[in-house]
Amino acid sequence: MRTMLMAGLLAFSLPAMSEKLTIERILDDPAVLGTTPRGLKIAPDGSRVTFLRGKADDQNALDLWEYHLADDATRLLVDSRVLQPAEEALSDAEKATRERQRIAGLKGIVNYRWAPDSRRLLFPLAGQLYLYDLDAPPAEAVRSLTPKDAEIIDAQVAPSGRYVSFVSRQNLWVVDLKTNLKQRLTDDGKDTVHNGEAEFIAQEEMDRFSGYWWSPKGDWIAFERYDEARVPVVQRFEIQPDRTDVTEQRYPAAGQPNVKVQLGLIRPGGGRPRWIDLGSDGDIYLNRVNWTPDGKHVAFQRQTRDQHRLDLVLVDVDTLKSQLLLSETNATWINLHDDLRFLSRQSAFVWASDRSGHKHLYLYGMDGKEKFPLSSGDWDVDRVLAVDEAAGLVYVAANRDHPLDKQVYALKLDGSNAANPQRITRDDGWHEATFAGDGAVKLFVDSWSDPQTPTQVGVRGPDGERLAWIAENRVDAAHPYAPYRAEHLVPEFGSIKAADGQALWYRLYKPAGFDPAKRYPVISHFYGGPTAQLAKRDFGDLLDQYFAQQGYVVLTLDNRGMARRGRQFSDPIHRQLGKIEVEDQRAALQWLAGQPWVDGRHMGVFGWSYGGYLSLMMLAKSSDIVAAAAAVAPVTDWSLYDTHYTERYLGQPKDNAEGYRTSGVLPWLDGMASPLLLIHGMADDNVLFTHSTQLMAELQNRGKAFELMTYPGGKHGMSTPAMKKHVYNTVKRWFDRQLKTPAAP
Repeated sequence: MRTMLMAGLLAFSLPAMSEKLTIERILDDPAVLGTTPRGLKIAPDGSRVTFLRGKADDQNALDLWEYHLADDATRLLVDSRVLQPAEEALSDAEKATRERQRIAGLKGIVNYRWAPDSRRLLFPLAGQLYLYDLDAPPAEAVRSLTPKDAEIIDAQVAPSGRYVSFVSRQNLWVVDLKTNLKQRLTDDGKDTVHNGEAEFIAQEEMDRFSGYWWSPKGDWIAFERYDEARVPVVQRFEIQPDRTDVTEQRYPAAGQPNVKVQLGLIRPGGGRPRWIDLGSDGDIYLNRVNWTPDGKHVAFQRQTRDQHRLDLVLVDVDTLKSQLLLSETNATWINLHDDLRFLSRQSAFVWASDRSGHKHLYLYGMDGKEKFPLSSGDWDVDRVLAVDEAAGLVYVAANRDHPLDKQVYALKLDGSNAANPQRITRDDGWHEATFAGDGAVKLFVDSWSDPQTPTQVGVRGPDGERLAWIAENRVDAAHPYAPYRAEHLVPEFGSIKAADGQALWYRLYKPAGFDPAKRYPVISHFYGGPTAQLAKRDFGDLLDQYFAQQGYVVLTLDNRGMARRGRQFSDPIHRQLGKIEVEDQRAALQWLAGQPWVDGRHMGVFGWSYGGYLSLMMLAKSSDIVAAAAAVAPVTDWSLYDTHYTERYLGQPKDNAEGYRTSGVLPWLDGMASPLLLIHGMADDNVLFTHSTQLMAELQNRGKAFELMTYPGGKHGMSTPAMKKHVYNTVKRWFDRQLKTPAAP
């Protein structure tokens, strides 16, 4: 196993040039860390790896590429600018979907799918749908499939390879590739009724972006139908540079009604849908839908509104009779996952649960009875990557060897190595692995980085041996990062003890030219919210690198409530947000203030979204040690945020009024004594601009000064490079003014 130090020495072994990063260079073209592939997929036959890559003059404009294993060659398949030279004109539905997927800043070919024959690729571009044929001459390889006046979202290729499906104008469509006939399978999608779509809550909070699912043989489609008539309409003002748009959005705020959801079955050739009984409780979440390998059964996951119970229900396609396979219950909340795998060689399935206190895998029989655990111990499985039944292995991503790493491991399907799985990836650090799917594993794609090595992408065999590079991304003299490598700062990692003894892991950058005899200002940059981890042994955040090069100590600490540390670590936020998180972050600042090289009078906090909320709570509750705070797109009142996310942690407002009150920012404003910089996009449809306008009004009523920067047209992620540059430069200038006052001896 190579150590991170050796990897770093190899990566930075060339003669050094010396330039410091700038915010402009971080966001400008060409990409400063190299054109790292994204959207990696392995062809079903394992012959090639396809991926998306940004252009040299615009890293956000993506083209479709392939790496062919047999001839060790990489080539461009589709140049998005040649195929669609005009400016993209996307439908509102597509814009909303991209915002939910956090890819609103991308353009060109942003996603694609393989056909089962490994000879064709399906992709949307600028609202149109195309099929690429690997066997056709280059001039004839691309074929348009778009019906007239269609607005395409969620295009898929049927497992049979005969049909292409998509959603257009709230209805489900198919294209027969043999006859080129296009057919609308549903016809009642209009106004508040949607067919084949994932509702807002599913996309934003359940990590489910599709609303229909092909059976393995392609003879059935299971699809979601939802009606949002009972969801309250919120009038939202989107302030653009040249106008104000009044948008009516059905937004299910905490405690308000959700959509009414149904699950149906329909043939790709058409006909009337058959409806599956989802149970007597109409106020549920439809979380996941899966098929058994033989296509005779479809399974759905049903979560109660309070999120204390999750049912896995199996439905016979012929009779529509249902069987409750299992139920997960938890006194706090149930975490969703994508780790259900029905097996074909035995009557069993793989299931994930964190009922032991850590997320692990279990093997169940089709009678719903647990057979045995497949993993165990004081560590967490991140997700199932592939199941190779012939080899008797389940490949998973997990943090078994270090809480700040992600590695690939192989678990045995007989449970014999549950506590000690075989580690496949060899380098310490962070690995994002892509497998072709379930079945015989011959290779996988590994995207790896550590604190000294930008992301490298390679093809590896099932034992972890590297077979080929897709993007070695070595920082040689021609690499965009070469001028900055001499100034590159390697962070330190460690843990401190919270007030109750809980270990809290951190990443710490000491400033450029660090002198232990000097005292430096601090920026604590955090997220702090559930389902996230920022302190990782990867290449890190270039913004943190930049702040450290500008003379700051930069700390990132993962507080209680965050991911990959088990239920004892995540559950203390239940029923009240902004309490234990503040206590943990305060403990980190107190520890830092005790270091002889830290200026304890000049410590600032900075965060975005949940991190913006936590910045405000830190300022309101800990202004005695927080000298300044910058909060971007913060939640200020949890009753304004959506149902699934907010109620998971706080319950419904009617059942936890005090928890909602004390989790909000406004009740704590009297404690806000240090300077605040508030930033928000004026067209944010996730954390609505109302959060910040309410905060502004309360601060003004209390006579409290603050600084404000708003962005016309800005969504939650401020998706344009120009906006991001302005945000980060504004934050930098703010902290320089507030924190770089010379400290007393």
